[in-house]
Amino acid sequence: MSSFRVAALVLAMWSASAVSAQILIGQSADLSGPVAASVKETILGSQLLIDQVNAQGGIHGEQIEVIRLDDGLDPKRSLENTRILIEDRKVLAMLLNRGTPNTLAVIPLLDKHGVPLIGPSTGAMSLHRPVQKHVFNVRSTYQREAEKAVQHLHTTGIQRIAVVQADDSFGKDAMEGASKGFEKAGLTPAVLALADRSKPDYSAIVPQLTKANAQAVLWIGSGTAVTEGVKALRAAGSAAQIITLSNNAASGFIKELGSASAGVIITQVLPYERSVAHPLIKEALGLAKAKGQNELSPALLEGFVATKVLVEALRRTGPKPTRAKLLATLNSLQYDLGSGLDVSYSPQDHTGIDFVDLSIVSDGRFKR
Repeated sequence: MSSFRVAALVLAMWSASAVSAQILIGQSADLSGPVAASVKETILGSQLLIDQVNAQGGIHGEQIEVIRLDDGLDPKRSLENTRILIEDRKVLAMLLNRGTPNTLAVIPLLDKHGVPLIGPSTGAMSLHRPVQKHVFNVRSTYQREAEKAVQHLHTTGIQRIAVVQADDSFGKDAMEGASKGFEKAGLTPAVLALADRSKPDYSAIVPQLTKANAQAVLWIGSGTAVTEGVKALRAAGSAAQIITLSNNAASGFIKELGSASAGVIITQVLPYERSVAHPLIKEALGLAKAKGQNELSPALLEGFVATKVLVEALRRTGPKPTRAKLLATLNSLQYDLGSGLDVSYSPQDHTGIDFVDLSIVSDGRFKR
């Protein structure tokens, strides 16, 4: 799907959602920066469900509107956006905020005002343990993904595994999982290269990888910080297997990689988006086709699933929901998304779905 088409669909959906809204939901995410392509696909998935709910009369007669503010993946902007949404716009809840440092930055505001955040688009362990009172995770953790990535490479006979790690809280968190994978495999990283979150120095990183003759590279980063690095590595003549995490599981990520996308492995945190026998996939695909879109992406599916959790919690909360009532509902929510894909929360556990799989890019698409 072209970036132009994605943008057009997102704008159309935003316009459709802005009519007669009574339940206000907030989202601060990167709409213009390094992970904008992925975020827009996540928004598409979210809005598919919101449009359907609103067309059917809303929740207990109230329409849903999501107010989305662009933070450019900057934690300071995320904090100010969230303050505006919570204090000025009086949103009931937050949804699908993007980025580990960004989400961690807004937790004090959530706690201060008693506002739940559903489905942050990050797998940071720090959002799982200790339990964050107002954060309700839907997807699995980066640590589990990174551990599985290293284990997969080891089982295929690869010994020289390098790691490029974003030098921020996201990168450090994922590296903890990778370290567990290396320990279980009896290996150590051939190279551990730290990369600036927004402006990686590929001229310093790539020579480290080629000098070590890495057979594979676990690239822990986001969006263009990864795609530009992979292209630089290929330009240097390396044929190392590339594996990265689910924060890059978007059609836009494949497009940005271009000819360097073939064979790249991406961990996934939801069922295969083309498994139409799965009731969740069947539902999402049906709504997407009604909007003229014939395929799902993992990022789109993540937005759809997180919004299903929000909608179900709103339904169970009843008419005229308050922040406190919604929080109480979420803390006792047990919800079957189909085929054993369960979301279960308690005051002691806000983990959500525990699922990790692998995909590979072939012919410009994710395949499993």
